[in-house]
Amino acid sequence: MNKKISAAVASAALVLGATSANAGIIIPAGEWTLDVNGNVNVYASMQTADDTGTITGGLAGAREATSNEDTEYSIGTGLLPAWLGFTGTTRQNDVDVSFTISMQPNVSDNSSAGDSKTPLFRQAFLTFGDKSWGTVKMGKDLGIFAGKAILNDMTLLGVGGGLDQSGQSTTLGGIGTGYIYPAWKGQVSYTTPNMNGFSATIGITNPNQPVGASSFKQDRFGVEGQVSYAFASGEVWASAASYKVNTAPLVSHDATAVDAGAALNFGNAGLVVYAYSGDGAGTTTFGTLGNTGAMERESDGGYIQGTYVIPTGTKLGVSYGISKLDCASGENCQATLIEKNKRWTVGAYHPLTKHLNLVAEYNSVESDSQGGTSLESDGISLGAILFF
Repeated sequence: MNKKISAAVASAALVLGATSANAGIIIPAGEWTLDVNGNVNVYASMQTADDTGTITGGLAGAREATSNEDTEYSIGTGLLPAWLGFTGTTRQNDVDVSFTISMQPNVSDNSSAGDSKTPLFRQAFLTFGDKSWGTVKMGKDLGIFAGKAILNDMTLLGVGGGLDQSGQSTTLGGIGTGYIYPAWKGQVSYTTPNMNGFSATIGITNPNQPVGASSFKQDRFGVEGQVSYAFASGEVWASAASYKVNTAPLVSHDATAVDAGAALNFGNAGLVVYAYSGDGAGTTTFGTLGNTGAMERESDGGYIQGTYVIPTGTKLGVSYGISKLDCASGENCQATLIEKNKRWTVGAYHPLTKHLNLVAEYNSVESDSQGGTSLESDGISLGAILFF
């Protein structure tokens, strides 16, 4: 079954089996049609971690060093935050015009008062175009490169990796354990018309800075693009990104990445296969740990995911993902630097109603350093996600 997760996931159609309703709340408003949509998701999670130590860029949790506790509990959202989106559409002068603005409040908080967090604001963009010549998008939305990797990840309806902090706004899903986060980027992009299933997107993007890189400066706009072909039993795609950045005076490097993937359906069964490779692109978030001085580190990874919808409507799924980072040529590599993050996910996603899904997941994450140190954490999550 093809179901639409509306603007709550960057206005994209996902092939996820039994998931959400097909539309939001439609309100005619003069020349405009307003679509109010979103989701609320809440999960009770428990994570255990027996190892101690620190790995730079590692995603597996470690035992609490101060208390020596190996179990942590959390109530919060999963990979998707709670979401409230507004999309307005109209047609004027033979041009389709729309806007989308969304906000992402929290369902939990780790402060003593329980109200220290502020909402996220992930979308604010306009589009204009026509089915005969294509669509222009301007504003903040999900990045083009690796966008389909996250949109086809089954943990989008669940939790995935990143359970090591209670009261958090979101988890990681498969980010950093199978794909680089596409992030939410200011962009100006053009998408071709649908040509018998084939379409392409090209755009310039704001060169977002990696975490902790205060000296990471843009040298030009980022460039991202994607080609895809959709057919009766699924979709295949490829995308790429290119950035040039300065990390110090007279020290610059390129950050580039390419990927390819396929999402296929065989009756009640689904299969997703995805792989990426980067040079200077780093791991987990684009550019993070991607270089040392002017030397670029190579990275690669991917995930494979299989799902099956049983007669009750429950979608059962299993996914394995890995993200690897190599030391730069000639680099005196630190032993604590991440070498690879790996994740296994086993999940069950049951449509209790047309709009409400119950979710149960088991996630195991392992991080290995360049020096041979390993950390492993295992988590169980139970919860629900409601779309409207």
